[in-house]
Amino acid sequence: MLLTAATTQDDLENMIRQRVQGIPLELIVGWAEFAGLRIGIEPGVFVPRQRTRLLLRHALRLAPAQPVIVELCCGSAAVSLALASILEGVELYVTDIDPAAVRCARQNLIDVTPPASVFEGDLYDPLPSSLAGRVDVLLANAPYVPTDSIALMAPEARLYEPLVALDGGTDGLDVHRRIAAGATHWLAPHGHLLVETSRNQAAGSLTAFERYGLTAQVVSSDELDATIVIGRLATAHQQQNVACRDH
Repeated sequence: MLLTAATTQDDLENMIRQRVQGIPLELIVGWAEFAGLRIGIEPGVFVPRQRTRLLLRHALRLAPAQPVIVELCCGSAAVSLALASILEGVELYVTDIDPAAVRCARQNLIDVTPPASVFEGDLYDPLPSSLAGRVDVLLANAPYVPTDSIALMAPEARLYEPLVALDGGTDGLDVHRRIAAGATHWLAPHGHLLVETSRNQAAGSLTAFERYGLTAQVVSSDELDATIVIGRLATAHQQQNVACRDH
């Protein structure tokens, strides 16, 4: 990748020095491969992981024709770009709280048709109110690393990616709970919420979904070393059962 990206010998030597220093390869060359696409990556933006293809795979499976899709905590918008490159007539909205991520997402989605709407803000806050009850696929690769585990992460992530994209709070699930809490307001009657998590945290993510009125299931892939939780609006009977268990 460095040989391909370098335009001169001096350029190549500089890139090699950066890599030896521990700077992530994707930041050196300015892009990451995801689902067969080149995703532009800027310094300070979360680098998309290959395991997130599981999230993409099930979003594609669940999306109806001409879907309304919202991606929260979008980062570089790798998943949204992949969805828009495969699905037709996507009404696409993405949000992130980090200005660097929003700039990067905007650039990556610049050629999407119909045009994507990219917003800076906290989770659902910047979304237009007209989306309430209309979202077919709501997805997020939200931060889920427990705060005390950040120091144990690989230097490429710990030193070069924004803390806001990694730190999920004491148990790693603070943002998952907030996403689940707001999902029912935005989801269409047959819409789905998909969130990436870890195997160890899947039970906690599942509980958060159910507590806030969603029926949910855990899906894992050994091939991708990936785990997601998929939820949809619960029926009145299912909500009553969850309330009884909580009580």
